[in-house]
Amino acid sequence: MVVYCDTNTKQIWDWLDTIPDPEIPVISIVDLGVVRDVDIERGAVKVTITPTYSGCPAMGVIAMDIDTELAKHGIKNLELKTQISPAWTTDWLSEKGRSRLERYGIAPPQAAGGPSRCPRCRSEKVEKISQFGSTACKAQWRCKECLEPFDYFKCI
Repeated sequence: MVVYCDTNTKQIWDWLDTIPDPEIPVISIVDLGVVRDVDIERGAVKVTITPTYSGCPAMGVIAMDIDTELAKHGIKNLELKTQISPAWTTDWLSEKGRSRLERYGIAPPQAAGGPSRCPRCRSEKVEKISQFGSTACKAQWRCKECLEPFDYFKCI
């Protein structure tokens, strides 16, 4: 039995945009660029997601959160597809997501390979503490002005 979906893809994108990333809850999985595509085909909603890296431990939680959120809105036929090619890149972060990261205290990725400024005091005098941060996608930096450490979302 096929249960037909009476909503549109824009509405589904809006619902998905309410789901926070499990590791960085101030940014949605849409703004992070993990949600790659939404399609409605023959009554089924198809959502394609791409992990930020191949071993991302949050993907199981993200899949469960997508299922839960869409079920809350009456979506009963969900096909969740994980797509690893092309590989996720920080270029997929939305401007809204970058802004939210910085307001949260995480320097957004920069093409130059390091943060351009401290997300707290906006000083450009920063230094790397460690290539490894609180998660695999972040590095630890410190501001030389306010002396506060901060995460930098690595450019991938």
